[in-house]
Amino acid sequence: MKNQHTQKRLQPPLVNSVPGSKLCIQRDINANTRETENILTERTNVQPSLLPDLPDDLAIACLIRVPRFEHRKLHLVCKRWHHLLSEEFFYSQRKIHGVAEEWLYVIKTYRGGRISLHAFDPVYQLWQSLPPVPTDFPEVMWFSSAVLSGCHLYLIGGVDMEGSISITQVIFYNACTNKWCRAPDMLQKRNLFRSCVINNCLYVAGGQLEGNQMTISAEVYDPSLNKWNFISEMSTAMVPLYGFVHNGTWFFKGNAIGSGNSMCEAYLPETDTWTQVTNGMVNGWGNHCKCISLNGQLYALDCQDGCKLAVYDREADSWKKFIDSKVHLGSSPAFDAVAPVALNGKLCIIRQNMSISLVDVASTDKQVKSNPRLWENITRDCHARSSVRKLWSTITRRGRSDSKGYIDSCQVLQL
Repeated sequence: MKNQHTQKRLQPPLVNSVPGSKLCIQRDINANTRETENILTERTNVQPSLLPDLPDDLAIACLIRVPRFEHRKLHLVCKRWHHLLSEEFFYSQRKIHGVAEEWLYVIKTYRGGRISLHAFDPVYQLWQSLPPVPTDFPEVMWFSSAVLSGCHLYLIGGVDMEGSISITQVIFYNACTNKWCRAPDMLQKRNLFRSCVINNCLYVAGGQLEGNQMTISAEVYDPSLNKWNFISEMSTAMVPLYGFVHNGTWFFKGNAIGSGNSMCEAYLPETDTWTQVTNGMVNGWGNHCKCISLNGQLYALDCQDGCKLAVYDREADSWKKFIDSKVHLGSSPAFDAVAPVALNGKLCIIRQNMSISLVDVASTDKQVKSNPRLWENITRDCHARSSVRKLWSTITRRGRSDSKGYIDSCQVLQL
C-alpha cells in the first residue's frame, strides 16, 4: 500500500520575527554551503524590540518624548537604547516632532589653561558637567566658540598660556554622542579673534598671529564640505572688542592698530564684502557692548551686572532704555554679566557666579512688578544642588587657586 502522506516542507514564516524570540528553522540535510550557513545565521540573530510588543517606530515615538535630562538613565537600560540615543537620527526626530530642548552651555577657563564645559537644563534648573576637553587640544586662552548644526559645540584656535604660540586646531563636542571630535584645522593660526555662525557656516576674522602681529584675514568653515576657505579680508587690522550677527550681517568692532581709534566693519556673506559702519548703533556701543539679535530686534546689556536692558531704535538711530529689573547685584566681578544668548525664545543672561536671568522680551507688559514672568532670576542654588554629588572631588581637588574659573563664553544647543 502506497504511502498517501504528502511530504512536509518548511514554509517561510508569515511574520519575519516575533519581538524577543528566535525563528525555529530546520536545516536542510544537504545544505552544507557557506551561503546557506550565512543566511541561517542572519535569520536566527533577531534583535530584541526597543519596547515589548511595540514596533520600533512606535517605540522611538515614545522615547523621543522623554525629557532630555533623563537621557543619561536611558543609556543604561540596554545596548539598543544606548546606540539609539547615540545617533543623530534620534535627535533629528525630536526636532521634527517639536520636542527638542534648548540647553545653555557654559565654557569656563582657568589660570592653568584648563577648559571645562557645563550644561544647564532650564526645565529642571539643574547643571550637568560634560566630558573633559581632550588632552591633545592644548591648554590655551583667547580661543573662540560657536555652535553648528544645533548640536556641535566648537572650540577654535587660541594661544598657549605664555601668549607666544597661536594654534590652528579646532575641536567640537557632539552633544548627541557626548563625545569630543576633531575638525579640520583653520588655514591660519590665530588667537584673540572673533567668530560667528551664519547659515550654519562658521566665520572667523582678525586676531593675532604670532607675537603682537595682527591680521586682517578671515575664513569660513562649511560643515557640509568639512573644509575651510579664505574669504575677503577686512580693511583694517584691529584689536577685536565685540561682535554679533544681526539680520544676516556680522558686525565686528575693535580698536584700529596704530591710531587706536574705535571702528566697526560689517561683513555680508552673500556678497563676501566688508563695509565700515558709523551709524548710531555703533556710536552708542560704548555702554552697550554686549548685544544680541532676537526676534529681529537688537538688545544690549545696559549695566555691568546685566540687570537693565537697552534696545536699538532703528528709526531714531539710537539706543533707548527697554527694561529695568530694579534688582541690581553690584559691581563685584562675580556679578559681571557674560554676553547674552537666546534660550527658548527668551533673552538669557548668565553671570560669573553662575546666576541666570531669563527675560521675556516679547511680552507687551514691560513692568516687572505687574508681570513677574517678565524677568525670572535663577540663583546659583541650582548649581549647588547639582554639584553635591561632586563634593568629594571638590574636597580632594589639589588646592588650586583657580578652582572657580572664569566664564569665557556661553552657547545654546538644541537636542
